[in-house]
Amino acid sequence: MNRSTKVLLVMDVVESVRIMEQDQDDFVRRWQQLVQQAEQRILPLHGGRIVKSLGDGLMLEFANAQGGIKAAFAMQHFSQQANSRLQPELQMHLRMGGHLASFVTDQHDIYGTDVNLTARFCTLAGPGELVVTAALRDNLTANLDADIEDLGECHLKHVEKPVRAYRIAPPGEHPVIALSKTVRLDLRPTIAVIPFAMRSSEPGHEMLGEALADEVIAALSRTSELHVISRLSTTVFRERQEAIEDIRTHLGASYILSGTCRSMGVQLALFVELIDAKTEHVVWADNLKGEVHGVFAMDNELISRVVAAISSSVMSQQLERAQSQALPTLDGYTLLLGSVALMHRTAFSEFDRARAMLEHLIDRSRRHPIPYAWLAKWHVLRVQQGWAENPEKEKQLALDCTKRALDIDPTSSLALTIDGFVHTNLLKNLEVAAQRYEAALSVNPNESLAWLLTGTLNAFRGDGGAAFDASERALRLSPLDPIRYFYDSLAASAAVSAAQYERAIELALRSLRSNKTHTSTYRALAIAQAMSGKLEAASATVTSLLNLEPTFTVSKFRERSPSSEYPIGEAYANALKLAGLPE
Repeated sequence: MNRSTKVLLVMDVVESVRIMEQDQDDFVRRWQQLVQQAEQRILPLHGGRIVKSLGDGLMLEFANAQGGIKAAFAMQHFSQQANSRLQPELQMHLRMGGHLASFVTDQHDIYGTDVNLTARFCTLAGPGELVVTAALRDNLTANLDADIEDLGECHLKHVEKPVRAYRIAPPGEHPVIALSKTVRLDLRPTIAVIPFAMRSSEPGHEMLGEALADEVIAALSRTSELHVISRLSTTVFRERQEAIEDIRTHLGASYILSGTCRSMGVQLALFVELIDAKTEHVVWADNLKGEVHGVFAMDNELISRVVAAISSSVMSQQLERAQSQALPTLDGYTLLLGSVALMHRTAFSEFDRARAMLEHLIDRSRRHPIPYAWLAKWHVLRVQQGWAENPEKEKQLALDCTKRALDIDPTSSLALTIDGFVHTNLLKNLEVAAQRYEAALSVNPNESLAWLLTGTLNAFRGDGGAAFDASERALRLSPLDPIRYFYDSLAASAAVSAAQYERAIELALRSLRSNKTHTSTYRALAIAQAMSGKLEAASATVTSLLNLEPTFTVSKFRERSPSSEYPIGEAYANALKLAGLPE
């Protein structure tokens, strides 16, 4: 066998599928220009050659590190110049991975684990970035050859142990990392609410349909999982027949809500339907009744029922797509909403599918923090459910995900929140967790998950009053969350810490009606029942808990729960023991 040790670079185009879908011929033409520039000018100048084409990428070989790095910078520069003439959504951004690799060659190809590792390193890079291994970095002189930033130990897909990675940029006064200006995917389906057509002659009710639409839009806007188009943009489509294609084209709507409104005296009847703009199928429809004077009430039941049904229907629709179609064909928001729903169902096969979907979404959009944040939560839930063979490894993977999310966007309230979640549940570092939640709420005071987890953190400390207030605030901020059972479950734990046992039991039972497989809900319910003297009910709850996790014990509770460091944790352990959980 012919063996070689040389510098390998792997490069590809970020979000190439999206760009190609917009204009395939233009993408191919620009890609060919880049390859021609590399082959005829850049590579000969720096002692490199093209090993092979990877479709929308290249594998390149160089005799030394300096040549490889200079060639990488030259190709990035050529790409940036070409992008300056284009709209942001059409720009081609290169990402690159580099390694000083040992490999085997023949007349057809090169082979070896180092070749695969180089390709994996490419996935660590964002748009316009180059990430290299320690072996390649050791052959570079900082500030002379390049600006170098240590990324620490990074986990790569299908690579068992973490590897040290470095981000490389041309030498100069600018920092290696610059916030990406590339187009980011909005990982939320878009809904257009068309003003409801009035079918009534009641005086003073002429604008009631528009008022109802305004209230629905306002309520939907509080749901973080949906992007809602303003009514000023949707009014033009009121009472137009067969306007679905126009709405999808002009407003970019994924879903369309429309309907008719009738009033008779103080009584109000609303027929409403939700249409999938892509398939033009009705995914939900209903006849709802209410009172005219209640339309503008703060807690209007009619509006709440509409919005709750919309949220549930959209989540169900995206979940069905996520389970029935191949990952490459799915929209970004389908992958995200489907994975969030599946990871919280906690049946293992569905839970594992959620991981695959999030990883696929990350592969599509490396510079979006949200998929990394949810994947971090996936690793935490895996430990909490008792499915992790190596909890220490899950902890490192979760931290790696939140680090990447915050590296992309240090102000992402979701990423800050879930980093706090990791520090609470896996590192038991409640001080750092509290800092993360406070930072998230300073960015977005309405981040309901941050309020919920702040409540949980205070519950672990035994500060029942603060825990109860924060969790109740979270429930008010997110009354229609598609994973409401998770909110109810954690709010039940907060209520226990405040000795609000009846409220805790109410919340836990409501959570279990939505999801009967979430083990921490059973733990909170059993503790509340035992502490309120309902030992027979607590014993039945522990039996249900052990059916889901047969090896769970009081000792494991002490090991897992952050409350174990505080007096309240021992009280919880004693309550579980009293309920019949084995020591």
